[in-house]
Amino acid sequence: MEPVRMCVACRARVPRTALLRVVARESVLVIDERAVLPGRGAWVHASSACMGVAVKRRAFVRALRVSGTLDTQTIEEHLQQDKG
Repeated sequence: MEPVRMCVACRARVPRTALLRVVARESVLVIDERAVLPGRGAWVHASSACMGVAVKRRAFVRALRVSGTLDTQTIEEHLQQDKG
């Protein structure tokens, strides 16, 4: 049985392979494609809709338990590459 995780944006519970793991590295969100980076991670669908909701609601800040704001530029670039 495959592990199940919850998307921080839409709160849907889905298999881990359907989501991206994101970690915070010095106030910058980094995609952890192999899900092996140390530290607290947040899971989100690889869609611009879920990503936008997570940023707007500050879901990454809460899930990763960081203070202040996070730089989401790397996430947005990753989504743009998937579209193109």
